[in-house]
Amino acid sequence: MPAISFVDLSTLALYLRDDQNAKRFTLVYAYNGTGKTRLSGEFKNLGKRADDTGITIERDTLYFNAFTEDLFSWENDLVEDRHRFLRLNVQSEFLGALASTEFDTRIRRLLGRYADFDFRIDTDVHADGRLEKAEVVFFREAEDISSGEMAAGGIKVSRGEENIFIWCFFLTVVQLMLDGSEAYGWVKYIYIDDPISSLDEHNAVMVANHLVEMLTRVDQGPRVFISTHHPLFFNVLCNELGRKARKYFLKNGANAGTFVIDDIDGREFLHHLSTLVELNELQKSGALYTHHFNMLRRVMEQTANFFGLNSWKDCVQPELDDPDKTLYERVINLMSHGDYSVFEAREMMEENKRLFRRIFRQFITIHPFNPERFPG
Repeated sequence: MPAISFVDLSTLALYLRDDQNAKRFTLVYAYNGTGKTRLSGEFKNLGKRADDTGITIERDTLYFNAFTEDLFSWENDLVEDRHRFLRLNVQSEFLGALASTEFDTRIRRLLGRYADFDFRIDTDVHADGRLEKAEVVFFREAEDISSGEMAAGGIKVSRGEENIFIWCFFLTVVQLMLDGSEAYGWVKYIYIDDPISSLDEHNAVMVANHLVEMLTRVDQGPRVFISTHHPLFFNVLCNELGRKARKYFLKNGANAGTFVIDDIDGREFLHHLSTLVELNELQKSGALYTHHFNMLRRVMEQTANFFGLNSWKDCVQPELDDPDKTLYERVINLMSHGDYSVFEAREMMEENKRLFRRIFRQFITIHPFNPERFPG
């Protein structure tokens, strides 16, 4: 399937919702800054309906993105520096089942996979069942968390630990929804955008495996969309879901504000391979811009790390007219460190295009990449 262009993110979100060839799972890889979070926002907005006063009365998407994390904010007690807790925005439908007595127990089961701290959720519930207040206090020691002394304290967990807690909070909501909770009966879609921005690679693999395990435990369920800029996380999802998932690579279009999705279903995908395939097409078409040298150097850096070389420069071989690799190294350095932005693209001069083609062809020739990916 050829790449498809979209005039804006709203049109792309509508396409993903109405895709006639849709599978239950859709995976989207994109570089940071491409518009993943905005896409998730456009997607959930298409499923919302408001009344005449602007209050949302219908929705269909349970989502996790930067806005979800913003539902949690710290109270750091700057006066006494003692009572630190995470405050939850109780106005969100996301917290619909928080008053359930099993909610914290469910979170704790999930959290134990990733972290060694504990917590307590303090809530105030109105007589009509409406949640009025929700606060999370964290503890490091395995003591009785209901004790008065500890209740007055609480620790400030790290940013990564905070993100893990919020992620486990979200997974608890997902599990309740999959179990048929009435509080989440409105969910038709789940949209997850980059849940692992502060996690190391070990936890990235664990999160991906656990997420797939949870979502595939039931044969039927809402359609699931997952977008990420993390290549390892994306590849684990691809491998775990296999043919159950449709896979896309999201890129900025040629014109400002436009977008392109490349269907990579049925193909292996790695960040550096996709970059090389893209550069191969560009060097053939002649649409080469100065920032493409930066992209090529980035792949060389990754290749050098993989093979245990001292520097990306070791990925460049000398030629008869450049026996010391001086020309190649100089042009790559100059183009990589200059003020060349992908957002203000400048086309290369013809001489630099010729150099780029020589360096590119040499690089993919001397390293054992599959030549079928780079037809001449």
